[in-house]
Amino acid sequence: MTSADRARPDAPAAGPVLGRRTFLGSAAAVAAVAAGGGLLTACTSASGGSPAKGGVATGKALADVLPAYLPSQVVTPDIPGQNGASPGFLTFPAEFESSVRGKAGKGGAYTVISPLWGAVPEKGSKYFSALNEAIGADLTFQQQDGNTYQDKIGAVLASDDIADIVVIPGWNLNGRIPDAVSAKFADLGPYLAGDAVKKYPNLAAIPTGAWQMSVFGGKLRGLPMPSSPLGGEIVYYRADVFEKNGYTVPTSPDAFLSLAKEITDAKAKVWACDDMWYSAQILFGCVPGTAPNYWQLKDGKLVHLVETPEYLEAMEWTRKLFAAGVVHPDAVAATNDSKTRFTSGQTLMMNDGSAAWYGLTFEQAKPNPEFRIKGMDFFGAQGGDPVLYLGNQAGIFSFLNKKLSKDRIEECLAIADFCAAPFGTKEYLLVQYGVEGVHYTRDSKGTPTKTERGIKEVVSSYEFIASPDKAIAYPDHPEVVRDYCAWMARNAAFAKKPLFFNMQIQEPTRFASLYNSFDDLRKDVHRGRKKMSDVQSAVSDWRRNGGDQLRDFYQQILDRSGSGA
Repeated sequence: MTSADRARPDAPAAGPVLGRRTFLGSAAAVAAVAAGGGLLTACTSASGGSPAKGGVATGKALADVLPAYLPSQVVTPDIPGQNGASPGFLTFPAEFESSVRGKAGKGGAYTVISPLWGAVPEKGSKYFSALNEAIGADLTFQQQDGNTYQDKIGAVLASDDIADIVVIPGWNLNGRIPDAVSAKFADLGPYLAGDAVKKYPNLAAIPTGAWQMSVFGGKLRGLPMPSSPLGGEIVYYRADVFEKNGYTVPTSPDAFLSLAKEITDAKAKVWACDDMWYSAQILFGCVPGTAPNYWQLKDGKLVHLVETPEYLEAMEWTRKLFAAGVVHPDAVAATNDSKTRFTSGQTLMMNDGSAAWYGLTFEQAKPNPEFRIKGMDFFGAQGGDPVLYLGNQAGIFSFLNKKLSKDRIEECLAIADFCAAPFGTKEYLLVQYGVEGVHYTRDSKGTPTKTERGIKEVVSSYEFIASPDKAIAYPDHPEVVRDYCAWMARNAAFAKKPLFFNMQIQEPTRFASLYNSFDDLRKDVHRGRKKMSDVQSAVSDWRRNGGDQLRDFYQQILDRSGSGA
Protein backbone atom coordinates (compact mmCIF):
# COMPACT_ATOMS: atom_id res chain seq x y z
CA MET A 1 0.00 0.00 0.00
CA THR A 2 1.62 3.27 -1.05
CA SER A 3 1.13 6.63 0.55
CA ALA A 4 -0.96 7.63 -2.44
CA ASP A 5 -3.52 5.04 -1.39
CA ARG A 6 -4.29 6.80 1.87
CA ALA A 7 -5.89 10.11 1.36
CA ARG A 8 -9.62 10.21 1.19
CA PRO A 9 -11.76 11.37 4.08
CA ASP A 10 -13.42 8.08 4.80
CA ALA A 11 -12.53 4.47 4.19
CA PRO A 12 -13.57 0.85 4.77
CA ALA A 13 -13.18 -0.36 8.31
CA ALA A 14 -9.95 -2.29 7.98
CA GLY A 15 -9.02 -2.53 4.36
CA PRO A 16 -7.00 -0.44 1.95
CA VAL A 17 -7.83 3.21 2.02
CA LEU A 18 -8.65 5.63 -0.69
CA GLY A 19 -7.89 9.03 -2.18
CA ARG A 20 -8.70 12.59 -1.09
CA ARG A 21 -12.11 13.99 -1.83
CA THR A 22 -12.10 16.20 -4.90
CA PHE A 23 -13.21 19.65 -3.71
CA LEU A 24 -15.04 20.71 -6.86
CA GLY A 25 -16.28 19.12 -10.06
CA SER A 26 -14.21 19.47 -13.20
CA ALA A 27 -15.45 21.35 -16.25
CA ALA A 28 -14.20 18.56 -18.49
CA ALA A 29 -16.57 16.08 -16.88
CA VAL A 30 -19.44 18.50 -17.19
CA ALA A 31 -18.85 18.74 -20.92
CA ALA A 32 -18.36 15.01 -21.28
CA VAL A 33 -21.82 13.81 -20.32
CA ALA A 34 -24.47 14.24 -22.97
CA ALA A 35 -27.52 15.39 -21.05
CA GLY A 36 -28.77 18.80 -20.18
CA GLY A 37 -31.48 21.28 -19.31
CA GLY A 38 -31.91 24.82 -18.12
CA LEU A 39 -33.21 26.17 -14.89
CA LEU A 40 -36.65 24.79 -14.17
CA THR A 41 -38.66 24.42 -11.04
CA ALA A 42 -37.73 22.14 -8.18
CA CYS A 43 -39.62 18.89 -7.91
CA THR A 44 -42.40 18.21 -5.50
CA SER A 45 -41.93 15.60 -2.82
CA ALA A 46 -44.38 13.34 -4.58
CA SER A 47 -42.68 13.26 -7.97
CA GLY A 48 -39.06 12.98 -6.98
CA GLY A 49 -38.15 15.33 -9.83
CA SER A 50 -36.63 14.85 -13.25
CA PRO A 51 -32.86 14.81 -13.69
CA ALA A 52 -32.68 17.91 -15.88
CA LYS A 53 -34.90 19.89 -13.51
CA GLY A 54 -33.11 18.75 -10.40
CA GLY A 55 -34.82 18.03 -7.11
CA VAL A 56 -35.15 15.50 -4.33
CA ALA A 57 -37.56 12.81 -3.20
CA THR A 58 -38.98 13.18 0.31
CA GLY A 59 -41.98 12.11 2.35
CA LYS A 60 -43.99 9.14 1.16
CA ALA A 61 -42.25 9.12 -2.23
CA LEU A 62 -38.98 8.52 -0.42
CA ALA A 63 -40.32 6.11 2.19
CA ASP A 64 -41.84 3.89 -0.50
CA VAL A 65 -38.47 3.16 -2.13
CA LEU A 66 -36.29 2.68 0.97
CA PRO A 67 -35.27 -0.80 2.19
CA ALA A 68 -36.23 -1.98 5.67
CA TYR A 69 -33.47 -1.78 8.29
CA LEU A 70 -32.38 -4.92 10.17
CA PRO A 71 -29.09 -4.29 12.01
CA SER A 72 -26.43 -6.99 12.10
CA GLN A 73 -25.87 -8.90 15.33
CA VAL A 74 -22.71 -10.74 14.28
CA VAL A 75 -20.22 -9.16 16.71
CA THR A 76 -20.56 -6.86 19.73
CA PRO A 77 -18.12 -3.92 19.51
CA ASP A 78 -15.43 -3.50 22.15
CA ILE A 79 -16.06 0.25 22.16
CA PRO A 80 -19.73 1.15 21.62
CA GLY A 81 -20.37 4.26 19.57
CA GLN A 82 -21.08 7.33 21.72
CA ASN A 83 -22.84 10.52 20.63
CA GLY A 84 -23.59 8.87 17.30
CA ALA A 85 -19.93 7.96 16.70
CA SER A 86 -18.89 4.72 15.00
CA PRO A 87 -18.21 1.67 17.20
CA GLY A 88 -14.71 0.25 17.59
CA PHE A 89 -13.28 -3.27 17.49
CA LEU A 90 -9.97 -4.03 19.22
CA THR A 91 -9.76 -7.73 18.43
CA PHE A 92 -11.01 -10.21 15.88
CA PRO A 93 -13.45 -12.90 17.02
CA ALA A 94 -12.07 -16.34 17.83
CA GLU A 95 -14.28 -17.81 15.12
CA PHE A 96 -15.49 -16.11 11.97
CA GLU A 97 -19.10 -16.66 10.96
CA SER A 98 -20.38 -16.91 7.44
CA SER A 99 -23.07 -14.38 6.59
CA VAL A 100 -23.83 -15.80 3.14
CA ARG A 101 -25.29 -19.24 2.54
CA GLY A 102 -23.74 -21.05 -0.39
CA LYS A 103 -22.49 -19.11 -3.38
CA ALA A 104 -23.78 -15.60 -3.84
CA GLY A 105 -23.25 -15.70 -7.59
CA LYS A 106 -24.62 -18.05 -10.22
CA GLY A 107 -21.61 -18.09 -12.51
CA GLY A 108 -22.30 -14.80 -14.27
CA ALA A 109 -19.59 -12.53 -15.67
CA TYR A 110 -19.65 -8.79 -14.92
CA THR A 111 -17.48 -5.76 -15.59
CA VAL A 112 -16.94 -3.17 -12.86
CA ILE A 113 -15.48 0.31 -13.33
CA SER A 114 -14.18 1.87 -10.13
CA PRO A 115 -11.64 4.41 -8.88
CA LEU A 116 -8.29 3.45 -7.38
CA TRP A 117 -5.77 5.58 -5.54
CA GLY A 118 -2.44 3.84 -5.99
CA ALA A 119 -0.95 1.22 -8.26
CA VAL A 120 -3.20 -1.22 -10.14
CA PRO A 121 -2.28 -4.81 -9.14
CA GLU A 122 -0.47 -6.88 -11.73
CA LYS A 123 -2.43 -9.34 -13.84
CA GLY A 124 -2.95 -12.73 -12.26
CA SER A 125 -3.75 -11.31 -8.83
CA LYS A 126 -4.73 -14.15 -6.54
CA TYR A 127 -6.84 -11.71 -4.54
CA PHE A 128 -9.30 -11.16 -7.40
CA SER A 129 -9.37 -14.82 -8.37
CA ALA A 130 -9.99 -15.90 -4.76
CA LEU A 131 -12.83 -13.39 -4.32
CA ASN A 132 -14.46 -14.40 -7.59
CA GLU A 133 -14.22 -18.06 -6.62
CA ALA A 134 -15.78 -17.41 -3.21
CA ILE A 135 -18.54 -15.25 -4.67
CA GLY A 136 -19.33 -17.60 -7.51
CA ALA A 137 -19.12 -15.04 -10.32
CA ASP A 138 -16.46 -13.55 -12.57
CA LEU A 139 -16.00 -9.84 -11.80
CA THR A 140 -13.52 -7.96 -13.98
CA PHE A 141 -12.48 -4.61 -12.53
CA GLN A 142 -11.59 -1.70 -14.78
CA GLN A 143 -9.80 0.45 -12.22
CA GLN A 144 -9.11 4.08 -13.02
CA ASP A 145 -6.96 6.75 -11.38
CA GLY A 146 -9.10 8.20 -8.60
CA ASN A 147 -7.52 11.64 -8.98
CA THR A 148 -8.86 12.00 -12.55
CA TYR A 149 -11.95 9.85 -12.12
CA GLN A 150 -14.35 12.76 -12.60
CA ASP A 151 -13.22 13.16 -16.21
CA LYS A 152 -13.10 9.42 -16.87
CA ILE A 153 -16.53 8.61 -15.52
CA GLY A 154 -18.04 11.57 -17.35
CA ALA A 155 -16.72 10.27 -20.66
CA VAL A 156 -17.86 6.72 -19.87
CA LEU A 157 -21.42 7.80 -19.07
CA ALA A 158 -21.59 9.85 -22.25
CA SER A 159 -21.09 6.68 -24.29
CA ASP A 160 -23.20 3.59 -24.83
CA ASP A 161 -20.43 1.29 -23.62
CA ILE A 162 -21.08 1.24 -19.89
CA ALA A 163 -19.85 -1.42 -17.49
CA ASP A 164 -22.33 -3.69 -15.72
CA ILE A 165 -21.46 -2.13 -12.35
CA VAL A 166 -20.29 1.48 -12.13
CA VAL A 167 -18.83 3.04 -8.96
CA ILE A 168 -19.21 6.79 -8.51
CA PRO A 169 -17.99 8.71 -5.43
CA GLY A 170 -20.40 11.35 -4.22
CA TRP A 171 -17.86 14.11 -4.83
CA ASN A 172 -17.87 13.13 -8.52
CA LEU A 173 -21.66 13.53 -8.81
CA ASN A 174 -21.26 16.93 -10.40
CA GLY A 175 -22.50 18.63 -13.54
CA ARG A 176 -24.56 16.32 -15.71
CA ILE A 177 -23.43 13.07 -14.17
CA PRO A 178 -26.57 12.82 -11.95
CA ASP A 179 -28.65 13.07 -15.14
CA ALA A 180 -26.84 10.04 -16.53
CA VAL A 181 -27.36 8.17 -13.24
CA SER A 182 -31.12 8.51 -13.60
CA ALA A 183 -31.06 7.72 -17.31
CA LYS A 184 -28.67 4.78 -17.51
CA PHE A 185 -28.83 2.80 -14.28
CA ALA A 186 -31.39 0.33 -12.98
CA ASP A 187 -34.16 1.11 -10.52
CA LEU A 188 -33.43 -1.17 -7.55
CA GLY A 189 -36.62 -0.34 -5.67
CA PRO A 190 -38.56 -3.37 -6.96
CA TYR A 191 -35.78 -5.62 -5.61
CA LEU A 192 -34.91 -3.91 -2.31
CA ALA A 193 -37.67 -1.57 -1.12
CA GLY A 194 -39.33 -2.41 2.18
CA ASP A 195 -39.15 -6.05 3.24
CA ALA A 196 -37.82 -7.14 -0.15
CA VAL A 197 -34.31 -6.38 1.12
CA LYS A 198 -34.59 -9.20 3.68
CA LYS A 199 -33.50 -11.54 0.90
CA TYR A 200 -30.11 -9.83 1.30
CA PRO A 201 -29.47 -9.58 5.08
CA ASN A 202 -26.16 -7.74 4.81
CA LEU A 203 -27.75 -5.08 2.63
CA ALA A 204 -30.64 -4.88 5.11
CA ALA A 205 -28.10 -4.02 7.84
CA ILE A 206 -27.04 -0.85 6.01
CA PRO A 207 -28.55 2.19 7.81
CA THR A 208 -31.57 3.88 6.29
CA GLY A 209 -29.73 7.19 5.94
CA ALA A 210 -27.21 5.60 3.59
CA TRP A 211 -30.03 4.24 1.42
CA GLN A 212 -31.69 7.64 1.48
CA MET A 213 -28.56 9.08 -0.12
CA SER A 214 -28.85 6.39 -2.82
CA VAL A 215 -32.15 7.72 -4.22
CA PHE A 216 -31.69 9.58 -7.50
CA GLY A 217 -34.52 11.09 -9.51
CA GLY A 218 -37.04 9.57 -7.10
CA LYS A 219 -35.75 6.02 -7.65
CA LEU A 220 -33.47 3.81 -5.54
CA ARG A 221 -30.56 3.45 -7.93
CA GLY A 222 -27.42 3.27 -5.78
CA LEU A 223 -25.83 0.67 -3.54
CA PRO A 224 -24.14 2.69 -0.79
CA MET A 225 -20.82 2.70 1.00
CA PRO A 226 -21.78 4.09 4.43
CA SER A 227 -19.72 6.92 5.92
CA SER A 228 -18.66 7.92 9.42
CA PRO A 229 -20.65 10.72 11.05
CA LEU A 230 -17.45 12.77 11.13
CA GLY A 231 -15.87 11.50 7.94
CA GLY A 232 -14.32 14.75 6.72
CA GLU A 233 -10.98 16.34 7.40
CA ILE A 234 -9.12 15.80 10.68
CA VAL A 235 -6.30 17.98 11.99
CA TYR A 236 -3.52 15.46 12.64
CA TYR A 237 -0.43 16.19 14.71
CA ARG A 238 2.72 14.20 15.40
CA ALA A 239 1.91 13.12 18.94
CA ASP A 240 5.35 11.52 19.34
CA VAL A 241 7.15 14.77 18.45
CA PHE A 242 4.77 16.94 20.48
CA GLU A 243 5.29 14.81 23.60
CA LYS A 244 9.06 14.69 23.14
CA ASN A 245 9.33 18.48 22.82
CA GLY A 246 6.62 19.45 25.26
CA TYR A 247 4.46 21.23 22.69
CA THR A 248 0.96 22.15 23.87
CA VAL A 249 -1.87 21.11 21.58
CA PRO A 250 -3.65 24.34 20.55
CA THR A 251 -7.24 25.02 21.51
CA SER A 252 -7.96 28.10 19.38
CA PRO A 253 -6.98 29.47 15.96
CA ASP A 254 -4.77 32.10 17.60
CA ALA A 255 -3.00 29.45 19.69
CA PHE A 256 -2.52 27.36 16.55
CA LEU A 257 -0.82 30.25 14.75
CA SER A 258 1.39 31.02 17.77
CA LEU A 259 2.47 27.39 18.07
CA ALA A 260 3.07 27.22 14.33
CA LYS A 261 5.48 30.14 14.54
CA GLU A 262 7.24 28.55 17.53
CA ILE A 263 7.91 25.17 15.95
CA THR A 264 8.81 26.31 12.43
CA ASP A 265 12.55 26.16 11.79
CA ALA A 266 13.28 26.54 8.09
CA LYS A 267 17.02 26.01 8.57
CA ALA A 268 16.29 22.62 10.13
CA LYS A 269 13.75 21.95 7.36
CA VAL A 270 10.84 21.79 9.80
CA TRP A 271 7.61 23.66 9.18
CA ALA A 272 4.58 23.66 11.39
CA CYS A 273 1.97 22.54 8.92
CA ASP A 274 0.71 21.83 5.46
CA ASP A 275 -2.13 23.69 3.73
CA MET A 276 -4.83 23.76 6.43
CA TRP A 277 -7.72 25.17 4.36
CA TYR A 278 -10.04 22.19 4.66
CA SER A 279 -9.78 22.14 8.44
CA ALA A 280 -9.87 25.93 8.67
CA GLN A 281 -13.45 25.86 7.42
CA ILE A 282 -14.37 23.45 10.20
CA LEU A 283 -12.55 25.45 12.90
CA PHE A 284 -14.43 28.60 11.92
CA GLY A 285 -17.82 26.86 11.88
CA CYS A 286 -18.41 26.89 8.13
CA VAL A 287 -21.13 24.73 6.65
CA PRO A 288 -19.76 21.89 4.47
CA GLY A 289 -18.25 22.87 1.13
CA THR A 290 -20.24 20.56 -1.13
CA ALA A 291 -23.82 20.52 -2.43
CA PRO A 292 -26.43 20.51 -1.03
CA ASN A 293 -24.97 21.13 2.43
CA TYR A 294 -23.35 24.45 1.59
CA TRP A 295 -26.61 26.24 2.49
CA GLN A 296 -27.85 27.44 5.86
CA LEU A 297 -30.79 29.48 7.08
CA LYS A 298 -30.00 32.88 8.59
CA ASP A 299 -32.90 35.11 9.59
CA GLY A 300 -35.20 33.02 7.42
CA LYS A 301 -33.06 33.39 4.27
CA LEU A 302 -30.93 30.78 2.54
CA VAL A 303 -27.27 31.80 2.67
CA HIS A 304 -24.53 30.02 0.73
CA LEU A 305 -21.17 29.11 2.27
CA VAL A 306 -19.29 31.76 0.27
CA GLU A 307 -21.65 34.47 1.55
CA THR A 308 -20.95 33.78 5.23
CA PRO A 309 -18.56 35.66 7.53
CA GLU A 310 -17.27 32.28 8.69
CA TYR A 311 -15.99 31.55 5.17
CA LEU A 312 -14.13 34.86 5.02
CA GLU A 313 -12.68 34.33 8.50
CA ALA A 314 -11.42 30.86 7.54
CA MET A 315 -9.94 32.33 4.37
CA GLU A 316 -8.17 35.13 6.27
CA TRP A 317 -6.77 32.78 8.96
CA THR A 318 -5.37 30.42 6.33
CA ARG A 319 -3.83 33.43 4.55
CA LYS A 320 -2.10 34.36 7.81
CA LEU A 321 -0.56 30.88 8.05
CA PHE A 322 0.93 31.23 4.58
CA ALA A 323 2.09 34.80 5.24
CA ALA A 324 3.80 33.74 8.48
CA GLY A 325 5.95 31.22 6.62
CA VAL A 326 4.76 28.29 8.72
CA VAL A 327 3.36 26.33 5.74
CA HIS A 328 5.81 23.96 4.06
CA PRO A 329 7.21 25.48 0.82
CA ASP A 330 6.09 22.46 -1.20
CA ALA A 331 2.55 22.96 0.09
CA VAL A 332 2.81 26.61 -0.92
CA ALA A 333 3.78 25.33 -4.38
CA ALA A 334 0.71 23.05 -4.19
CA THR A 335 2.56 19.77 -4.64
CA ASN A 336 0.43 16.88 -3.46
CA ASP A 337 2.73 14.95 -1.13
CA SER A 338 1.56 16.07 2.28
CA LYS A 339 1.88 12.62 3.84
CA THR A 340 5.56 12.27 3.02
CA ARG A 341 6.22 15.70 4.51
CA PHE A 342 4.30 14.69 7.64
CA THR A 343 5.80 11.24 8.17
CA SER A 344 9.34 12.51 7.56
CA GLY A 345 8.93 15.20 10.22
CA GLN A 346 9.14 18.13 7.80
CA THR A 347 5.66 19.13 8.96
CA LEU A 348 4.15 18.41 12.36
CA MET A 349 0.49 19.15 11.60
CA MET A 350 -1.69 18.46 8.57
CA ASN A 351 -5.31 17.90 7.64
CA ASP A 352 -6.44 14.73 5.93
CA GLY A 353 -9.23 12.18 5.87
CA SER A 354 -9.98 9.71 8.64
CA ALA A 355 -8.31 6.90 6.71
CA ALA A 356 -4.90 8.47 7.29
CA TRP A 357 -5.07 7.67 11.01
CA TYR A 358 -4.67 3.96 10.42
CA GLY A 359 -2.98 4.16 7.03
CA LEU A 360 0.00 6.21 8.15
CA THR A 361 0.34 4.24 11.39
CA PHE A 362 0.39 0.99 9.42
CA GLU A 363 2.97 2.39 7.00
CA GLN A 364 5.32 3.73 9.68
CA ALA A 365 5.07 0.88 12.21
CA LYS A 366 8.27 -0.84 11.04
CA PRO A 367 10.52 2.04 9.88
CA ASN A 368 9.65 4.25 12.88
CA PRO A 369 8.20 2.34 15.86
CA GLU A 370 7.90 5.58 17.87
CA PHE A 371 5.68 7.18 15.22
CA ARG A 372 2.27 8.11 16.57
CA ILE A 373 -0.34 10.54 15.34
CA LYS A 374 -3.46 11.88 16.97
CA GLY A 375 -6.41 13.92 15.87
CA MET A 376 -6.65 17.42 17.32
CA ASP A 377 -9.99 18.13 18.94
CA PHE A 378 -11.87 20.79 17.00
CA PHE A 379 -12.37 24.16 18.64
CA GLY A 380 -14.37 27.28 17.90
CA ALA A 381 -13.24 30.43 16.14
CA GLN A 382 -12.57 32.06 19.51
CA GLY A 383 -11.61 28.83 21.24
CA GLY A 384 -14.16 26.91 23.25
CA ASP A 385 -16.77 24.60 21.75
CA PRO A 386 -16.69 24.03 17.99
CA VAL A 387 -19.55 24.28 15.51
CA LEU A 388 -19.52 21.00 13.60
CA TYR A 389 -21.76 19.45 10.96
CA LEU A 390 -22.51 15.79 10.41
CA GLY A 391 -21.51 14.27 7.11
CA ASN A 392 -24.07 12.52 4.93
CA GLN A 393 -24.37 8.82 5.72
CA ALA A 394 -23.05 7.58 2.39
CA GLY A 395 -20.35 8.98 0.16
CA ILE A 396 -19.66 6.37 -2.54
CA PHE A 397 -22.20 4.46 -4.61
CA SER A 398 -22.28 1.65 -7.13
CA PHE A 399 -24.92 1.45 -9.86
CA LEU A 400 -26.20 -1.40 -12.02
CA ASN A 401 -26.56 -0.99 -15.76
CA LYS A 402 -30.26 -0.77 -16.64
CA LYS A 403 -29.66 -3.07 -19.62
CA LEU A 404 -29.08 -6.01 -17.25
CA SER A 405 -31.86 -8.59 -17.15
CA LYS A 406 -33.88 -9.21 -13.99
CA ASP A 407 -31.92 -12.39 -13.23
CA ARG A 408 -28.59 -10.63 -13.64
CA ILE A 409 -29.67 -7.71 -11.45
CA GLU A 410 -30.65 -10.19 -8.74
CA GLU A 411 -27.27 -11.91 -9.08
CA CYS A 412 -25.50 -8.55 -8.76
CA LEU A 413 -27.49 -7.78 -5.62
CA ALA A 414 -26.48 -11.12 -4.13
CA ILE A 415 -22.86 -10.25 -4.92
CA ALA A 416 -23.34 -6.88 -3.24
CA ASP A 417 -24.74 -8.68 -0.20
CA PHE A 418 -21.52 -10.70 -0.02
CA CYS A 419 -19.41 -7.54 -0.29
CA ALA A 420 -21.42 -5.82 2.46
CA ALA A 421 -20.67 -8.54 5.03
CA PRO A 422 -19.87 -6.92 8.41
CA PHE A 423 -16.76 -7.13 10.57
CA GLY A 424 -16.36 -10.57 12.15
CA THR A 425 -17.52 -12.58 9.14
CA LYS A 426 -15.57 -14.82 6.79
CA GLU A 427 -16.65 -12.71 3.85
CA TYR A 428 -15.39 -9.52 5.48
CA LEU A 429 -12.02 -11.09 6.23
CA LEU A 430 -11.64 -12.22 2.62
CA VAL A 431 -12.66 -8.85 1.16
CA GLN A 432 -10.41 -6.84 3.47
CA TYR A 433 -7.38 -9.13 3.82
CA GLY A 434 -7.42 -11.67 1.02
CA VAL A 435 -6.17 -15.24 1.36
CA GLU A 436 -4.48 -16.44 4.54
CA GLY A 437 -0.91 -17.53 3.93
CA VAL A 438 -0.78 -15.51 0.72
CA HIS A 439 -1.99 -12.03 1.57
CA TYR A 440 -1.81 -12.14 5.35
CA THR A 441 -0.63 -14.18 8.33
CA ARG A 442 -2.14 -14.35 11.80
CA ASP A 443 -0.44 -14.07 15.18
CA SER A 444 -1.24 -16.11 18.28
CA LYS A 445 -4.26 -13.89 18.99
CA GLY A 446 -5.63 -14.42 15.51
CA THR A 447 -4.90 -10.87 14.35
CA PRO A 448 -4.07 -10.77 10.63
CA THR A 449 -1.06 -8.89 9.28
CA LYS A 450 -0.71 -8.32 5.56
CA THR A 451 2.24 -9.72 3.71
CA GLU A 452 4.11 -7.73 1.06
CA ARG A 453 1.97 -9.45 -1.55
CA GLY A 454 -1.16 -8.57 0.38
CA ILE A 455 -0.17 -4.91 0.52
CA LYS A 456 0.22 -4.87 -3.26
CA GLU A 457 -2.77 -7.00 -4.28
CA VAL A 458 -5.51 -6.29 -1.73
CA VAL A 459 -6.73 -2.94 -3.01
CA SER A 460 -10.05 -1.17 -2.62
CA SER A 461 -12.40 -2.85 -5.08
CA TYR A 462 -15.13 -5.21 -3.90
CA GLU A 463 -16.14 -2.97 -0.98
CA PHE A 464 -17.02 -0.30 -3.52
CA ILE A 465 -19.88 -2.50 -4.75
CA ALA A 466 -21.44 -2.30 -1.27
CA SER A 467 -20.11 -1.97 2.26
CA PRO A 468 -21.30 -2.65 5.81
CA ASP A 469 -22.14 0.08 8.28
CA LYS A 470 -19.07 2.05 9.26
CA ALA A 471 -16.96 0.69 12.10
CA ILE A 472 -13.46 1.43 13.40
CA ALA A 473 -11.82 -1.98 13.20
CA TYR A 474 -8.02 -2.11 13.24
CA PRO A 475 -7.11 -4.97 15.60
CA ASP A 476 -3.51 -4.91 14.37
CA HIS A 477 -3.21 -1.38 15.79
CA PRO A 478 -5.62 -1.22 18.74
CA GLU A 479 -4.12 2.09 19.89
CA VAL A 480 -5.51 3.67 16.71
CA VAL A 481 -8.97 2.28 17.51
CA ARG A 482 -8.86 3.69 21.05
CA ASP A 483 -7.57 7.10 19.96
CA TYR A 484 -9.91 7.41 17.00
CA CYS A 485 -13.02 6.23 18.87
CA ALA A 486 -12.31 8.63 21.75
CA TRP A 487 -11.68 11.52 19.35
CA MET A 488 -14.88 10.85 17.41
CA ALA A 489 -17.02 10.49 20.53
CA ARG A 490 -15.72 13.80 21.94
CA ASN A 491 -16.21 15.74 18.74
CA ALA A 492 -19.47 14.10 17.66
CA ALA A 493 -21.07 15.58 20.77
CA PHE A 494 -20.91 18.99 19.05
CA ALA A 495 -22.06 17.89 15.59
CA LYS A 496 -25.41 18.89 14.16
CA LYS A 497 -27.21 18.18 10.93
CA PRO A 498 -26.73 20.57 8.02
CA LEU A 499 -29.89 22.01 6.52
CA PHE A 500 -30.26 19.44 3.72
CA PHE A 501 -28.78 16.49 5.63
CA ASN A 502 -29.00 13.14 3.82
CA MET A 503 -31.01 14.70 0.98
CA GLN A 504 -29.73 13.57 -2.42
CA ILE A 505 -30.56 16.79 -4.27
CA GLN A 506 -29.78 17.01 -7.96
CA GLU A 507 -29.06 20.58 -8.96
CA PRO A 508 -30.11 21.74 -12.43
CA THR A 509 -27.25 21.26 -14.87
CA ARG A 510 -27.18 24.97 -15.62
CA PHE A 511 -25.29 25.50 -12.37
CA ALA A 512 -22.66 22.81 -12.94
CA SER A 513 -19.62 25.12 -12.92
CA LEU A 514 -21.06 28.04 -10.93
CA TYR A 515 -18.98 27.34 -7.82
CA ASN A 516 -15.75 26.16 -9.46
CA SER A 517 -13.86 29.45 -9.56
CA PHE A 518 -13.72 29.76 -5.76
CA ASP A 519 -11.18 26.97 -5.43
CA ASP A 520 -8.59 28.73 -7.59
CA LEU A 521 -9.45 32.05 -5.97
CA ARG A 522 -8.84 30.84 -2.43
CA LYS A 523 -5.44 29.41 -3.48
CA ASP A 524 -4.46 32.82 -4.86
CA VAL A 525 -5.67 34.65 -1.75
CA HIS A 526 -3.82 32.30 0.59
CA ARG A 527 -0.59 32.83 -1.30
CA GLY A 528 -0.92 36.60 -1.49
CA ARG A 529 -1.58 36.76 -5.22
CA LYS A 530 -5.06 38.19 -4.67
CA LYS A 531 -6.78 40.11 -1.87
CA MET A 532 -9.73 39.42 0.37
CA SER A 533 -11.62 42.11 -1.53
CA ASP A 534 -11.37 39.87 -4.60
CA VAL A 535 -13.36 37.22 -2.71
CA GLN A 536 -16.16 39.69 -2.03
CA SER A 537 -16.20 40.67 -5.71
CA ALA A 538 -16.36 36.99 -6.68
CA VAL A 539 -19.36 36.50 -4.38
CA SER A 540 -21.15 39.37 -6.13
CA ASP A 541 -20.38 37.75 -9.50
CA TRP A 542 -21.59 34.41 -8.20
CA ARG A 543 -24.93 35.89 -7.18
CA ARG A 544 -25.37 37.70 -10.49
CA ASN A 545 -24.32 34.73 -12.65
CA GLY A 546 -26.77 32.25 -11.14
CA GLY A 547 -26.23 32.08 -7.39
CA ASP A 548 -29.49 33.85 -6.64
CA GLN A 549 -31.35 31.57 -9.04
CA LEU A 550 -29.78 28.54 -7.39
CA ARG A 551 -30.94 29.94 -4.05
CA ASP A 552 -34.49 30.15 -5.44
CA PHE A 553 -34.24 26.51 -6.55
CA TYR A 554 -33.29 25.38 -3.03
CA GLN A 555 -35.93 27.62 -1.48
CA GLN A 556 -38.59 25.80 -3.48
CA ILE A 557 -37.31 22.47 -2.17
CA LEU A 558 -37.29 23.81 1.36
CA ASP A 559 -40.83 25.17 1.01
CA ARG A 560 -42.27 22.01 -0.54
CA SER A 561 -40.25 19.23 1.07
CA GLY A 562 -38.77 20.68 4.25
CA SER A 563 -35.22 20.20 5.42
CA GLY A 564 -33.20 17.20 6.58
CA ALA A 565 -32.03 18.91 9.75
